Amino acid sequence: MGSEAGAGDRAAVLRVGNASGFYGDRFSAMREMLTGGPLDVLTGDYLAELTMLILARDRLKDPSLGYAKTFLRQLEECLGLALERGVRIVVNAGGLNPARLADAVRELAKSQGLDPAVGHVEGDDLLPRSKELGLPGGLLAANAYLGAFGIAECLRAGADVVVTGRVTDAALVAGPAIAHFGWGAGDLDALAGAVVAGHVLECGAQATGGNYAFFREHDVTRPGFPLAELHADGSSVVTKHPGTGGAVTVGTVTAQLLYETGGPRYLGPDVTARLDTVRLTEDGPDRVRIDGVRGEAPPATLKAGLNRLGGHRNEVVFVLTGLDIEAKAALVRRQFEDGLAPDRRPAELRWALARTDHADAATEEAASALLRLTARDGDPARVGRELGRVAVEMGLAGYPGFHLTAPPGPGAPYGVFEAAYLAAGEVEHTAVLPDGRRVAVPPAPVTATTPEEQGEEEQGEERIDPGPTRRAPLGLVAGARSGDKGGDANLGVWARDEPGWRWLCGTLTTELLRELLPETAELPITRHVLPNLRALNFTITGLLGEGVAAQHRFDPQAKALGEWLRSRRLDIPEALL
Repeated sequence: MGSEAGAGDRAAVLRVGNASGFYGDRFSAMREMLTGGPLDVLTGDYLAELTMLILARDRLKDPSLGYAKTFLRQLEECLGLALERGVRIVVNAGGLNPARLADAVRELAKSQGLDPAVGHVEGDDLLPRSKELGLPGGLLAANAYLGAFGIAECLRAGADVVVTGRVTDAALVAGPAIAHFGWGAGDLDALAGAVVAGHVLECGAQATGGNYAFFREHDVTRPGFPLAELHADGSSVVTKHPGTGGAVTVGTVTAQLLYETGGPRYLGPDVTARLDTVRLTEDGPDRVRIDGVRGEAPPATLKAGLNRLGGHRNEVVFVLTGLDIEAKAALVRRQFEDGLAPDRRPAELRWALARTDHADAATEEAASALLRLTARDGDPARVGRELGRVAVEMGLAGYPGFHLTAPPGPGAPYGVFEAAYLAAGEVEHTAVLPDGRRVAVPPAPVTATTPEEQGEEEQGEERIDPGPTRRAPLGLVAGARSGDKGGDANLGVWARDEPGWRWLCGTLTTELLRELLPETAELPITRHVLPNLRALNFTITGLLGEGVAAQHRFDPQAKALGEWLRSRRLDIPEALL
């Protein structure tokens, strides 16, 4: 597809890069990827559960919006460069309004004297059919996660730019591979390999050393963005442009593979990729080969993300300084709750004391703890005016040193995310080609009932005698990467060598995880074993409440959950230390 390599090279290898892992990622990444080295396709992932809610609120204000506006600004300075270099662009920046974004791309191109072929993918938006599909009322957005074949249709029809709405993140890479290599729905192993490569690329610099547990081993001041060299059998090599920052290692790729996944079966609309078959090997400096990936038939259902307003929330943060921190916190709670008018009390009040204070501290800030009050209610007045009134009235009648991090504000609406599952045939997946023709994309012809639906349990290994041990942080011998899936948290933990893996697999049970992370003690936890990656992957159900937009906990996306686990101390074999 690209112009930088000869025809033979193009047939054998497809070079796909990434320039965005979320809405708000490095603005200059598109230009950096286009100028940093040869590419055939440049992808960008702009969507997440929270982003869909943001775009839904944009669309409420202006029906012509609902897409990631940043992409247009990037394209303004990069479209000509991409066309000149023969690099095709595939992004999900269309969000809730891919047709309008496709029109906006054409308008931008015309203003620059350019004439790219623009296609788009639609049909993921279920909101107009929500009643017919039996979805709940009051939704702001309802979007099915589409697969890669609509993208492939647009590329086969000659599109230079393809914009989509809600597709799976990995589809942005799998679609170009399908178009380039001519795969069909039955090429399950090849599709699975491309999906795994797409999952590695989708979060941008997380594959090149960003958010990496062992970050001190590499210069990650400004990591480059990743690319994958894809082959016709679905295998790939993950790398980055020469001279860019960060690193691509088996460790960085392992961390990203574990991010926001669950068990061995990684479900998608086109294929179920078996993560327990993935092989990672070093292929030279900043090059990691991915091969051996097996594919199975996808499930018969498509996941849909549903976003609605959950109510209004607000928070007040009290600063407690010096001595008697616990007593001061107790006094705040008594005074505050006593001051609330019974008929104006918010539906939910949550208190959290963060002991950030140090004894005999050299600065006032280091001597202070934070007591956070979070309130939620359907009535904005109860979390706005009422909270502010009570907090302000305590000003001269509270604990010694009373002050807040900021005056109480009016509160803000919060969103709730939930997943639903629909028969794939109920979703009208459509590729709109550059010439305006509309092509219906059929669902996968063969599907399977997944072991998850049957309640399959992944078994671990028996514990072995560790020999002499020493109390130390887990992070000295294991890496971790964590994130969110709706209201659940995903926590991947991996060992760096075989002895470490044998110990980790036998030691880090769900029971021990609950001890190390007391916040999870009462929650369902599922442990999955991935020996090829020397990794365990945990799903902690309900840790994040109703999803990131609901701000249920201090770290609402569980981004740092893995680092908390790595800081916890346990008995580790001295041989590993």
